Amino acid sequence: MSAPALTAPPRRSIDDVLAEARERLQRVAPQQAHAEQLAGAVLVDIRPAAQRLLEGEVPGALVVERNVLEWRFDPGSDARLPIASYDLRVLVLCSEGYTSSLAAAALVGLGITRATDVVGGFVAWRAAGLPTAG
Repeated sequence: MSAPALTAPPRRSIDDVLAEARERLQRVAPQQAHAEQLAGAVLVDIRPAAQRLLEGEVPGALVVERNVLEWRFDPGSDARLPIASYDLRVLVLCSEGYTSSLAAAALVGLGITRATDVVGGFVAWRAAGLPTAG
């Protein structure tokens, strides 16, 4: 007996994938993200160490690099963080607000429905005059 033939998924551009991801989010401006962070939301910086060293960091942000994000925030994962919860407000931050949209949509896909990302990323955060270090 032969295996069933697989149908190739339709081809899409990264712009299509990004637009679909953002349709699942209610993205926040840096000023709103900062206010939410001060009120207890978890601001998660997914940038690699080299990028954080070059650009700077946000005081109080939780650093979880992109390659392990889903495992750290999935409440059912053996690699989850102690704070992992389906009800957690997670604000994902990258450098310019592109990768963070894909990452936040992945968290929403896991059932963490209050996850979103910061419009413009760290670049916009810094340009808004919000706290940075480094």
